[in-house]
Amino acid sequence: MLAGLAVLGFAGPFEPETAAIGRRLVRDALAVWHLNDFADPAALIVSELVTNAVRHTPCRSIRLLVRRPGTTRVRVGVVDRAPSRLPVFSPAEVGDESGRGLFLIDQLADRWGYDLRGSGWRPWGKEVWAELRIKDSA
Repeated sequence: MLAGLAVLGFAGPFEPETAAIGRRLVRDALAVWHLNDFADPAALIVSELVTNAVRHTPCRSIRLLVRRPGTTRVRVGVVDRAPSRLPVFSPAEVGDESGRGLFLIDQLADRWGYDLRGSGWRPWGKEVWAELRIKDSA
């Protein structure tokens, strides 16, 4: 299977449909790559990444990336223009109604993290990403 890239840019205002559009993009990209078995976890990860970007940054637009960097990995990521608002993994308390997004991502993904975007000492944004490990179908 060849590596590939699908990109979707979201422009504000953010609405509940934003995460749904992201889930559809991920499912479509995975279907093209014949990786439908990974659609549910990837869609949930994208929902959490988009929700976190909308909730925790002042950005009015984000970009969703769905990549297949090789035959054994799928990477989904959300790029925003808030490099100083880095993801913080903290456990939610039993009665909390939110705060479990990164925990879910951590449980579903093989690995996750963030990369600052831009060069030099003043980045313009960041990408928060998660990778799913897949079996090589070749």
